[in-house]
Amino acid sequence: MKRGIQFTIPNAYGRFLGEILKSIKIADYDWFVGGEESYLVVENSLGGSLFPDRVMGMAGEELQKMIDDNKYYLIFANLKAYPRGTAIIDIETYEDYAESECQLVLLVIDSSYVAVYIKDTEIREEMFEHIKRLGYEALDYITDDNDVRTKLSVW
Repeated sequence: MKRGIQFTIPNAYGRFLGEILKSIKIADYDWFVGGEESYLVVENSLGGSLFPDRVMGMAGEELQKMIDDNKYYLIFANLKAYPRGTAIIDIETYEDYAESECQLVLLVIDSSYVAVYIKDTEIREEMFEHIKRLGYEALDYITDDNDVRTKLSVW
């Protein structure tokens, strides 16, 4: 069974979260933001933290503005999408994710490796095609057979 998709992004400054999530309606969700290590880019140098704190329920519009309007450098990122008005928790395992209201998990590890777990089959297929069009490398599905991740976190 398909769980999500994985791929690599360039280890560079950019707006990669905005590009990756462009195929979904970010504003339809409330977001868990792990407050991992990612930085704003100011005058072509690293500035303050993109996500300075862990947030349990960032409005989708706020996240959209943040990731579309700024240039940043991702090292580690941990984003989880919940239907609006749903209780937001930080799920840690795939089993917890499967039983939760969380609809999407996006993890960035070591600046380049991206895993996106998506419950909705149609959204997953749309994102796969979107990522293919963007030309990101090593694009593949995450399945029951090839998922080696033991935790849905970046640490």
